Amino acid sequence: MSPAMSATTSPPSAVLGLLGILGFLLTWELVVRSGLVEARYLPAASTVLAELADRLRTPEFWTAVGETMKTWAIGLAISAAAAVVLGLIIGPSRFLRRVTHSTIEFLRPIPSVALIPLAVLLYGTSMQSTLLLVVYAAFWQVLIQVLYGVGDVDPVASDTVRSFGLGWVARVRYLVWPSALPYVMTGLRLGAAVALILTITGELVIGGGGLGTEIALAQSGGAVPEMYALVLATGLIGVGINLIARLVERRALKWHVSVRREEVV
Repeated sequence: MSPAMSATTSPPSAVLGLLGILGFLLTWELVVRSGLVEARYLPAASTVLAELADRLRTPEFWTAVGETMKTWAIGLAISAAAAVVLGLIIGPSRFLRRVTHSTIEFLRPIPSVALIPLAVLLYGTSMQSTLLLVVYAAFWQVLIQVLYGVGDVDPVASDTVRSFGLGWVARVRYLVWPSALPYVMTGLRLGAAVALILTITGELVIGGGGLGTEIALAQSGGAVPEMYALVLATGLIGVGINLIARLVERRALKWHVSVRREEVV
């Protein structure tokens, strides 16, 4: 069978993804129903889904979702804006890249959760504490990709643009930004996922409202099905964020050869 025929007969990715989720839920249900795991520690998938359906009808749930998404959106916006600006400033300059390389490699591996004591010391248990973790974690995801993108600019094209006497703003607009945009979109997609993880983590450990705090309260109160339902809700939000990020990436890079090749296939 030719590659073209196999590509046309293979199921769509969405169908395969849905089958994977259904398979996971079925396995979860069978493991609990068979007694391999006690239901008081891990309720059956049907029980958790029923609890999630009940939670979806309560205003408290949507208030917590709104607080989580607010922290996530603000943190991602701040980190993305700062990373893009610094990346476009540092990237084109060999001197700045060499000066900042050691600092970036020193700060980037520091886990954001290690900053929790500092965040609590500075901002207490407010949203700003979680926001500090989110910004710190997502910033490096975007910055590294921007630096890679700026470094991927064609040197011949760069010399040509410089020979025409274009200023820094014009070079960034017409040369650097189009070359770096695929990397920027990848960084934003990665940063969006990391920002959500740190948002839930900060709310879970620090408090201050949101789904993470609701999970902590359910766990401390012994409401195990509710706790798993909230955890499942965070996973669904993560899937939604990833789908939206990929859609935005495809729309922003509609002109790029990689996206056009996917559309042809």
